[in-house]
Amino acid sequence: MFADSVQPPIVSLFSSTGSNPLSLFSVHTDDALPSDSFVHLLDDATSLPNPPEPASPISLPQMLSHPNNSEIGHELRQTVLHIQSPTLRTTSICCPPHFVPLSSSTSRGDLGLRHEWLHMQVRNVGREWSFEVGIVDSARRLGIIRCSTFQTSCPTLHLPLAFPAASSNPLTHWADISLHLPSFIPHFSLMSLRHVENNQDSEDEDEVETRAQQRVPTSGAPVPSGKYSHIAYVRIFATCRLRRIWFSDSGNKQGLPWEFQLYGQ
Repeated sequence: MFADSVQPPIVSLFSSTGSNPLSLFSVHTDDALPSDSFVHLLDDATSLPNPPEPASPISLPQMLSHPNNSEIGHELRQTVLHIQSPTLRTTSICCPPHFVPLSSSTSRGDLGLRHEWLHMQVRNVGREWSFEVGIVDSARRLGIIRCSTFQTSCPTLHLPLAFPAASSNPLTHWADISLHLPSFIPHFSLMSLRHVENNQDSEDEDEVETRAQQRVPTSGAPVPSGKYSHIAYVRIFATCRLRRIWFSDSGNKQGLPWEFQLYGQ
């Protein structure tokens, strides 16, 4: 998608305040849940406009107040993307549109962005939430990093997430998330070796050793183990509010354009 393009140090993939925020994304909702599964642009402070009927937004969690009764949780006076569903896996946005990761290599038409850092601004709406990012090594082996607020077993590298509890007096519902993508590649090999160890009782010792040397899971799918190459795709699942996704060459956020900053009311 961007492999043959000149790539500046900062690339904004999604901005909820842009003229066509979802132009690079496909949108997936659950047709069986028309009132509960939807993706909709609205104002964070007012939750307006309402989504088309019969869709109905959930009630958002309230934050604690200071002793003087002034609310410490700041809303954004901006348009944001509301992604909602009780069935997390059925409702999402994905870039590139309709990208389907393969088990052994990347498909044509992946993002092709070579930046090492992924950043996003997301709001806690009191429901479980998850996102995925696919990364590719120099041998074009695809690895999937899944971050979620719940723990689950899956054939991907899983990172647990936790939003601050309301009782901890956070200053805002919103959070900045940053991932240094190359640093996760060694963990795919460790995950692969754990798969091998879990199957030692059912496999020949020579076969186990061979699998460990090849750094592949027992399913036979190769995992990233070489030098980091690029980003394949990004997918954001329900339920959350999203303001921006961008990539950078550095994790240093100093000097970011002013529009990348969060402003409360």
